[in-house]
Formats: sequence, C-alpha cells, structure tokens
Amino acid sequence: MVFTQPAPTRDTRAPARPRAAVLALAAATFSVVTTEMLPVGLLPSLARDLHVSAGTAGLALTLPGLAAAAAAPLLPVAVRRADRRTVLWVLLLLLAAANLLTAHAPVFEVLLAARLLVGVCIGGVWAVAAGLGGRLLPGPAAGRATAVIFSGIAVASVLGVPAGTLLGSFAGRAWAFTAMAGCALAVAGALAVLLPPLPAERPVRLGTFPGLLRRPPVRRALTTVALLVTGHFAAYTYVRPVLQRTPDTGPALVSALLLGYGLAGVAGNFAGGALAARDPRRALRLIAALLGAVVLLLIPATGPVAVSGALLLVWGVAYGGVSVSAQNLLSAAAPQDPEAASALFAGVFNTAIALGALAGGRLADGPGLTAVLGAGALLALAAALAATPAAAPAGERRGRRGRRGGRWRGWRGRRA
Repeated sequence: MVFTQPAPTRDTRAPARPRAAVLALAAATFSVVTTEMLPVGLLPSLARDLHVSAGTAGLALTLPGLAAAAAAPLLPVAVRRADRRTVLWVLLLLLAAANLLTAHAPVFEVLLAARLLVGVCIGGVWAVAAGLGGRLLPGPAAGRATAVIFSGIAVASVLGVPAGTLLGSFAGRAWAFTAMAGCALAVAGALAVLLPPLPAERPVRLGTFPGLLRRPPVRRALTTVALLVTGHFAAYTYVRPVLQRTPDTGPALVSALLLGYGLAGVAGNFAGGALAARDPRRALRLIAALLGAVVLLLIPATGPVAVSGALLLVWGVAYGGVSVSAQNLLSAAAPQDPEAASALFAGVFNTAIALGALAGGRLADGPGLTAVLGAGALLALAAALAATPAAAPAGERRGRRGRRGGRWRGWRGRRA
C-alpha cells in the first residue's frame, strides 16, 4: 500500500521565495542540533573550567535531551494559537541567550540551567518546524521540503559540531558557544524575514495526544521510531571503540571514517526522503532492516579497515533517512493533526536517544562491545518488524471479499 500525504492548503500569503523559507527552517534545525551536541567535543574543557568530573559534565548533554522530550509535546499546547513564524524566531532568540549563558556560566549549576533552556528550544523547534514543509511547498514538493528541513540535523553532525569543537579547542568554551549564539541570532532574523505568517491550523490540546495514541498506525509508527533510535544510539554511542578494534586504526583514521559516515548521512537524508514521499512505511521498514543488518555485520568485522569503513558508510546512509521517513509516516497516519504528531515524534525520538545511550553504556561496562552491537542490531530489526502491519483477521478478510463480491455481483446483475 502506498501512502500519500494530503495536500495542505497553502497560505494565501505564501512567501515569494518558498525554497528560501524551507532553507531557513533547515538552518533552525542545524542550530538546535549543533548546540545540543557541541558539548560532546568539549566535555574535557567543560569539566576543567567548571571544576567537575567528566561524568558530571556529561549532564550538559543528557539534560537537554530529557528537556526536549518533555517540551516537544507541551510547547505546542502552550502556544497553540500563536503564529508559528513568531514561535520559531522567538525560540531561536532563546537559543542564542542560552548559548551566551553557557559560554559565560561561572559555575556548573548556571550552565545546567542554560542547557535546560536549550532542551526547550530543541523540542519546540523540532515539533513546530517538522510539519511545515507541506505548508510552504505543498503537493509533490512537500516530501522534498521535509527532507531539506531535516537535512539540518545531518549537516550539524558533519559540519556544525566539528567546527564548534575545533573553535573550542583553540579558543575555549566561551568562543565556541558565543559563535553558536551569533548563528542562532542570524537564523532568528532569517526566520522572521523569510517565513510567511503561519497561523496555527488546528490548535494542539493535551487531549489531542491520547486520541492520536489510540490510532494503530500512529502507535505502530512511534513504536518503530522508539526501537530504531534506541538501537541506533546504543550502538553508535560506542562506534569509536568498535572501529578501533581493527589493528592500526588510530584517532585520525577513525575521525575520517566518522566524517564519511556524516556525509553518507546527508545523502541518506535525501534518498530516504525521496523513497518516503512514495511510501514512508516501506522506507522506514527498509531503513530499519538495513541498519540492523549492518550493525550485526560489524560484530565480526575486525579485519581490514576497508570492511568496517564500508559498513559504516552504509550505516550512515540508512540512519540519514530515519527522521524524514518517520516524519512522513506520522503525517500520513495523522493527516488532521500534523503538529501534534510531530510533537509526539520529537518526544519519542529524544527519549530514545537517552535510553539508547544509557543502555549502550550499561552493556559496554558489562558484557562488552559485542553485546552493544548485538543489542543495537536486534532493536533495529525489531523496528523493521514493528513497521510491518499485522494481517487483518480472517473474519475481516472474508468480510472484505464478501463486500467486493457483492459489488461485483450487483454490477453483473445491473448488466443483465
């Protein structure tokens, strides 16, 4: 069965340059994801500057994820009647303020407060921006617009986080996060100028979410996302030591391999978006099966580094298509409540990131890397099964055949 998204009604005050508006939304996702992940490369300096342990400094990454998971469904309810253009540029201004506070936090507690604000911005931007592609470029171009919006996530991994880490390594934490504050300010201005007025089409209420969760297609899509993202982050969090099992694989080569993974993810985002525009369920099922198979094949891959590198590139292509395929699937499952569906998606996605990293850490400290990869692969393969709809009960199938037969007999009777 092929899913097609309903063509949204385009705003009568649509932008003269809708593609520029879509690119501004991609810049917004780039800004929030780069800000979220930047502490990964700066944890040692954060710990040293603020006189905390490396483990404690890791809260700078954990707390935004948890805050984003909570904010994603709650913020659309809080701003349910506000113009989405206004919501987005205000969130980017808040992100700029949070980055400045992070840059100049005198103690760790202040930094954590700033990072909680970052989490609110992440959840809000994701929940609101994810479903706007179809309003800016409706019809056949909606899927491509959604892919461009989500490409900001992949580009953040390839360009934003490494560039911020490099700046922080040479000039210090303050310069890295101040630069991100400037980026967020520029994106806020672009959103205010390039986006058209985007009034809320259907205000999101708390009661909307239980209704959505009662729909089997929505539950199946969210279950698939939860399993797939948890499995991915359980394995990917420890991909560096996995790659270093191969002899003569030093830090420079691993960094090059991870850069290749990121570039493959950008390509996978657009490839997944093209496939998801035709059939998002099949796209997500294929992605989950491919990702599970690749992670499983990495378990014995301790020989030539070319083998591990090739598997990592395929992994990047597969994971690059997850966000856009899942967003399209949820839009098809809940065409009347796209923003509420996006909010649930963002909440589940960010929760799964935290659960995956936690599970991977437990397994890495216990059974070891083989268990980490095995668990990640099994969860991804379980996601492929979850994306496959159950067969209709026999009685329902007979009923359908009977209805079809009745229509056919009636047609023949009229002919006679």
